[in-house]
Amino acid sequence: MATLLHIDSSVFPTDASSSRAVTDAFRRTWQEQHPEGTVIHRDLALNPVPHISAHAHTAGFADPATHTPEQAAAFAERVTLIEELEGADAVLIGAPMYNLTIPSTLKAWLDQVVLFGRTAGDAQSVKGTPVTVVASRGGAYGPGTPREGYEYVQNYLSAVLADFLGADLEFIVPELTMAPANPAMAELVPLFEASRERALDEATAKAKQLAQRLAA
Repeated sequence: MATLLHIDSSVFPTDASSSRAVTDAFRRTWQEQHPEGTVIHRDLALNPVPHISAHAHTAGFADPATHTPEQAAAFAERVTLIEELEGADAVLIGAPMYNLTIPSTLKAWLDQVVLFGRTAGDAQSVKGTPVTVVASRGGAYGPGTPREGYEYVQNYLSAVLADFLGADLEFIVPELTMAPANPAMAELVPLFEASRERALDEATAKAKQLAQRLAA
């Protein structure tokens, strides 16, 4: 029985969030295809994890037998999140672009689960785990666009998730999500709608393929 770890970080509800709409489509398809599977949904907007502290950070490089009470408590929180990640057969992450990068809540989660000597570095305890990231953004930041140099979401997450953790990483990228709300982008609404439909189709196809693969 496969487990999907679903992480959302948008501050908006599903009906107002492109990343949540696409992750929701992915999860629903997963559940339809793999009803006996398990879904763990961690909503970082509603229930943010702690930003990493000095105690949590230093505990990751020290022998547990030497941990102070403060280090032990902070490290236990990290271990809970790490074990949740390690126990997942697949991971789904909603990562909207806020001010050119990921939400601070998602960065906090990553800081907690990236632990050299366990999840990162030579060990890579989640190496090969399929990770699908829905990287929505209000404009267009792909190759050849005027804002290509401002793309810090996919570049950053590729470095952390693929290079540091060794995950099998794929992106779904709904773009121009601000077009319906910004009069200056009115002429881009058809492109936004096409991008949204493409993202929803990709989410459905990837979820179906992954659920079938893990159920086999």
